[in-house]
Amino acid sequence: MRGTDEVTVSLFSYVDLEERIPARHPLRKVRRIVSEALTSLDAEFDRLYALEGRPSIAPERLARGLA
Repeated sequence: MRGTDEVTVSLFSYVDLEERIPARHPLRKVRRIVSEALTSLDAEFDRLYALEGRPSIAPERLARGLA
């Protein structure tokens, strides 16, 4: 079963990530490109995961963790 790609913004940090990275920083463009690519793979991810069982870590979350 495929897990969700929910973002927990305030788990351990008191400063918003959006405030830490300047608006014109190249990481923002990379993040947008990666998000678009992962969104385009959404149907493929759904096809690969079982419909029942214990939810896994969302593949989108795993891919973002590698960067």
